[in-house]
Amino acid sequence: MTTIETHIPDKLFAQAKQLAERENVSLDQLVTIALTAQVSAWMTKDYLETRAARGGWDKAREVLAQVPDVEPLAHDVP
Repeated sequence: MTTIETHIPDKLFAQAKQLAERENVSLDQLVTIALTAQVSAWMTKDYLETRAARGGWDKAREVLAQVPDVEPLAHDVP
């Protein structure tokens, strides 16, 4: 495991500390959870942008053209 030292605004530190106490987790755990969530969000965004760049409206229309033109089954309709 790696230890890091960082500078954050006092107000953010106070909020994080208060939240950690409320959720009954250590401040280290809270920071790890928050960092994990944000890194995951950025990686997902990058992944989706990469996938989107490979696609296009022409490909989407090709896929949609393969869908049968029939009414949905009764159990598929809300």
